[in-house]
Amino acid sequence: MALSCTPCENSPEVFSAPDKVDSKAGLAPLLLTVVELVRQLLEAQVIRRMEAGILSESDLDRAAESLQKLEVQVLHLCDIFEVNPADLNVNLGEFGTLLPPPGSYYPGKSGTNPSILELLDRLLNTGIVVEGDVDLGLAKLNLIHAQLRLVLTSKPD
Repeated sequence: MALSCTPCENSPEVFSAPDKVDSKAGLAPLLLTVVELVRQLLEAQVIRRMEAGILSESDLDRAAESLQKLEVQVLHLCDIFEVNPADLNVNLGEFGTLLPPPGSYYPGKSGTNPSILELLDRLLNTGIVVEGDVDLGLAKLNLIHAQLRLVLTSKPD
């Protein structure tokens, strides 16, 4: 997908992005990996709800179509940024990989060496509450204090 600005009459072209971008420079591979993580997490939630009988046929069709379109867009962006889709994963050392190997994870089934995606899917399925205080400052001065409470779940209120 090339971005370009159509010049007005008597005005020079303002912006034009190349058809291909060098993936060695930039955050494209990392951002695409995060998008793929979220896509697979959404897919896992759709599977869980389908198996629980929560989704109607039309909901399931819409979700499947949307997931398929999102996957196509991720692959298209990989092509634009010259990123191999197989490289959309991050090895976090002792914590394992961000994504499971293709075809190795099914929501609700426990694996012996879970990926971060699997752990996030399990947390979303059971729910988690995270509380904390954050102090931001500089020059040894606390300038901003925030108390945070995050409820993370895939279950409706």
